[in-house]
Amino acid sequence: MLMKYLNYILIVLGAFAALYAKQGTEQNEYILIGGIAILVIGIYRISKTLPSKHDENEDTNVNDKE
Repeated sequence: MLMKYLNYILIVLGAFAALYAKQGTEQNEYILIGGIAILVIGIYRISKTLPSKHDENEDTNVNDKE
């Protein structure tokens, strides 16, 4: 259950860090890069759990041929 929410927490933290780094006149590039990296990791972890649309189409095509 915690792992499910961890992905969303990573996305929110990454977005917050990326936005925070861009606020000042002196942009902190390390915080911006870290925030974007955390954001991408969170999105990747969520996308791993989604089923592929291509796989679903193959299953229906096999059933249609029979």
